[in-house]
Amino acid sequence: MVFSMPLEEYKRKRKFDQTPEPPAKVEAKAGHRFVVQKHDATRLHYDFRLEMEGVLKSWAVPKGPSLDPADKRLAMQVEDHPVSYFDFEGIIPEDNYGAGTVMVWDVGTWQPLSPVPVQGKYVAGTEAEAVAMLAKGDLKFRLDGKKLKGDFALVKMKGRRPGSKGTEWLLIKKHDDHEVEGYDIDAFDESVLSKRSLAEIAGDEGSAEWRSRPSGRGKLKAAWLADAVAKLDKKNLAKKPIAKKKLRN
Repeated sequence: MVFSMPLEEYKRKRKFDQTPEPPAKVEAKAGHRFVVQKHDATRLHYDFRLEMEGVLKSWAVPKGPSLDPADKRLAMQVEDHPVSYFDFEGIIPEDNYGAGTVMVWDVGTWQPLSPVPVQGKYVAGTEAEAVAMLAKGDLKFRLDGKKLKGDFALVKMKGRRPGSKGTEWLLIKKHDDHEVEGYDIDAFDESVLSKRSLAEIAGDEGSAEWRSRPSGRGKLKAAWLADAVAKLDKKNLAKKPIAKKKLRN
């Protein structure tokens, strides 16, 4: 899937005066984080995102990732997202693209793997190799998350179904020490940030606004984030105070 400009499609689909999602911004600093967000939209699915080239390369995975190599999960590539989407957890209001509840299901770091194994094992690759593998449609990488660990591959499907736009990939777990036979993703319905279930997030009025989870206390530097928090604080003053849960990294 090719997008003409970074985050152009992300911006086109959203009304930022209505949605709490962060604005589009390409990061200049390179990073290798990943996030999996459980998203209860029109259909429940998982959004798998890899930080690369200043954005989050993203795929919607209907059944979610698996630690069982026998599972080949369909992954539909979607528009790139800004890196600031990394810890977005809350509610996208009705009548907005992707309306529904979002949970940060897993976070961690990822490492590209060299496309050519060494003595039967995949070794660390480079950023350039990762970009080339993505363009080729066969990206191999290693995850070090709170729930997902080990080697994986994203492989673009060659045979297109009627009506598809060439966005269909398969997310596959490689055989290693982290594989789990019969992996059941439904057994893990808890946010790695707030420790809440999807239902708890959906019922939390405070989640309807963008909330930051800075590592330390202090002034919020991003103007858009400070404005969002200020609006939420003003709204809550007019209501009965809502108990706030402490969010942890």
